[in-house]
Amino acid sequence: MNTSNISRKDFLKNSALAMAGLALTPTMMSATPIFNDKDISGKEKLALKNVRLETGFEYEEGEIIATKTDLFYIEIENGKITKISPNQPNAKAIDAKGFLMLPAFKDMHIHLDKTFYGDKWQAVRKRTGGVKGMIALEQKMMPELLKNSTFKAEKMIELLHSKGTSFARSHVNIEPTSQLHSLKNVQKALDNKKKTFGAELVAFPQHGVFYTDSVPYLKEAAKMDIDFIGGVDPFTIDGAIEKTIDFTVQLALDNKKGIDIHLHESGDSGLKTVEYLIEKVNENPSLKGKTYLSHCFVLGKLDKTKQEEIAEKLGHAEIGIVSTIPFGSLIMPIPTLYKYNVKVLTGNDSIVDHWNTFGTGSVLQKANLMAQLYGQSTEFLLSRSLRLATGNVLPLDDKGNQQWPKVGDNADLAFLNASCSAEAVSRISNVESLIHQGSVVF
Repeated sequence: MNTSNISRKDFLKNSALAMAGLALTPTMMSATPIFNDKDISGKEKLALKNVRLETGFEYEEGEIIATKTDLFYIEIENGKITKISPNQPNAKAIDAKGFLMLPAFKDMHIHLDKTFYGDKWQAVRKRTGGVKGMIALEQKMMPELLKNSTFKAEKMIELLHSKGTSFARSHVNIEPTSQLHSLKNVQKALDNKKKTFGAELVAFPQHGVFYTDSVPYLKEAAKMDIDFIGGVDPFTIDGAIEKTIDFTVQLALDNKKGIDIHLHESGDSGLKTVEYLIEKVNENPSLKGKTYLSHCFVLGKLDKTKQEEIAEKLGHAEIGIVSTIPFGSLIMPIPTLYKYNVKVLTGNDSIVDHWNTFGTGSVLQKANLMAQLYGQSTEFLLSRSLRLATGNVLPLDDKGNQQWPKVGDNADLAFLNASCSAEAVSRISNVESLIHQGSVVF
């Protein structure tokens, strides 16, 4: 199969299993993988036996108490699932060893361009001056970070892939210090990893659109191979909600891009930003389904009535929320967002960089945290929580009917040593120990 013309943004739609997209994990007792390069290198057609799939829910007195699974035989050709049939244990095929097959995970908010991961250890430095103080720090640090940012981005991609993730949405700094260098360096890393990893990119004015003159660089980046126009705290950084949002919306419209804005502001300015963005998207329906607010902490500060009102408006405007699932005193109203059909995604955000010393690279852990925060401990709710890791793709619908995989689906897969998705979400410590050993990539 010729993959030379497959772009990053088309990866999920066109990934070929033999070349790109099967994320898998070794067993807990051994680092021996299910597959290896010898098994599949250069092949366009694959056969797998002993593949575990979810088949339905088990009920007791009307309550879902377990998830049924069974073993299957699956054939894949040119990156598509071509056959799903009862298991053929004696077939000449790759042995999936009873591992659970799931849709590959997606990290939908990360910064591949600025990390210490893979390089010399550095802890977070003492912060002064709030976000603007961090901007001043970045202006000093970015020239040094950029020297090997392609290498570190590749290491981060390897970490994500080892956790079952094969696709990410990465924000890349576009501002006067980095200019277009962060973007170009990440593009190099993604090109080097295109056989195993896909991504979409956000042109991110970390230092403000107008606070530092990022406008000319954003306009140039918008004409390049990026997918979203980003933003950050229009009031706090630029001091002008409408001016910044208007610029961002127009730039996205002019270049047929989406929008993904970091919004940390949790007070009145945060609410005004959300409401103004909703207004602009409703005025420009082509942005519906292509606009996101990352973090959007203000939602966690609203009273229940206002949360419901804003969630309903977000759902109507088809504006998604990309939450890093904060915990402590700020709990995001994710169940309320789901109630109004707001698309909710998650990501790791920062991993070992000057913003955050922590980070595991696992979006399955994010699903586990969400389930804990909202008391989603029943079999049904645990199984629904998996959607955060998979980008809203679930093996079973709410009634227990199998909806994934189907013949014709893209073969972008993850394999876990768990009996069903509810167990995978719940027993994160065990699953993490599996995934942390690393995955075979090809």
